[in-house]
Amino acid sequence: MSNIKLTADEMRYIALLETLTGAVAKDCIYEPKENRIIFVIRPGDMGLAIGKNGINVEKAKKFLGKKIEFVEYAEDPENFIKNIVSPAKVRAIKITKDPSGNKLMQVTVDPKDKGIAIGKNGRNIVKAKLLMKRYFDIDNVVIL
Repeated sequence: MSNIKLTADEMRYIALLETLTGAVAKDCIYEPKENRIIFVIRPGDMGLAIGKNGINVEKAKKFLGKKIEFVEYAEDPENFIKNIVSPAKVRAIKITKDPSGNKLMQVTVDPKDKGIAIGKNGRNIVKAKLLMKRYFDIDNVVIL
């Protein structure tokens, strides 16, 4: 994570989120195409970030005028991917390398949860690929 660079806007989003919620954000990614901000939240702070009945999510969404998503950070790729695809139930995770040395993560989810894990128009898989590359140098994520 030491090579992660934040834009001035992303730093402002983190400061605002921490002020609004009291939760600590480790990272923030703004995706203009999706008009969403993905916050990576310190382990144990998800309850603070979301707030009772999602009130903090709604406050942040209204204040920033963008979709807001939270992912709880985990030190290892297996637990981090589980947090990313939650509430989908993960059955198995396999990390391999292809012949050119690229890391591939295969995530097997409960068949009824596959749509949740992939997301509308593949937006959750885009989020998974982005975060796994950013934190664990995993080049591709496949949901099975």
